[in-house]
Amino acid sequence: MADDPTPPGGSSPGPRRRNPLLARLVGAGTRTAIGGAGRVAEATGIDRALEEAAEEAVVRALESPAAERALTRALQSAAVERSAVQVVDSAMLERVWERVLASDEIQKTVERIAQSPEIRQAIAYQGVGLIDDIGAQIGRVARRLDATLERVARALLRRPRREGEAHQAGLVTRGLAFVLDGAILNFSFFAVSALVALAINGLFDDRGDASTPAILAGAFVWGIAGSAYLLTFWSLSGETPGMRFLDLRLEGPDGPRLGFRRALRRLVGTVLAVLPLFLGFVPILFNQRRRGFNDRFADTEVRYLPPRREAPWSASRRDPPD
Repeated sequence: MADDPTPPGGSSPGPRRRNPLLARLVGAGTRTAIGGAGRVAEATGIDRALEEAAEEAVVRALESPAAERALTRALQSAAVERSAVQVVDSAMLERVWERVLASDEIQKTVERIAQSPEIRQAIAYQGVGLIDDIGAQIGRVARRLDATLERVARALLRRPRREGEAHQAGLVTRGLAFVLDGAILNFSFFAVSALVALAINGLFDDRGDASTPAILAGAFVWGIAGSAYLLTFWSLSGETPGMRFLDLRLEGPDGPRLGFRRALRRLVGTVLAVLPLFLGFVPILFNQRRRGFNDRFADTEVRYLPPRREAPWSASRRDPPD
């Protein structure tokens, strides 16, 4: 029994089969040839060239019009549309979005972004750019009105039409700048007056109506404040805030800085031009340099300036008058 080669299972495994000699020789030769070919391809760069060619073929296939049409058809199919609608309308997506928004990391990230100097600078720049863009749009319309009004005035007075562009500001643009400066001055004056009146009422318990002397005193103070406003801006920079908003500049023989004496002369000329019912500004309509009595009196002129800055989204450009 000890010499019985039969295993306990009762069946004999039989002799182990071996591959024929020819098959083993062919297999070994094939493996050797493949390995050698691989090493030769790696040494000569053929394998890399084949990879690049295959990659280029895949890219061309994806960029081909046929692939684009196939992708478009797939995206426009009803099944894809239904799947997209189901994903968007699913409650799981809403829960995930709510959890993302409620997470502390998102809140901290939003706070850091909002408090970054770059974001604050960009917001400030966009606000200033919007104001400048509005001024550029208004100025462009006003310049066209300057040219139109000048043509009408020259035609009525039988004066020849202007040849070429006008670089001096017309009556409409200068009038708008004057209105803006008046609004700024009035707002500042009334704010200060309200504070002063409130303080007087609180100290002296004066609840009576304003008397005539008080009104005259207020008008006198307003005239002094307006004169100081114009003299300051004219003498230092040659432009008031209203003129700067519409891209205008006041220039004398020596440039935009008039100095106090020339600015004072122009202020006196402006008062003299206003007294005869603003008739002193009528020569602006037909004068070649568009100068009124105040400009001739002080030897100055108001010139157009190109837009100094516009909003990034703005496509407006200051067109020359017709």
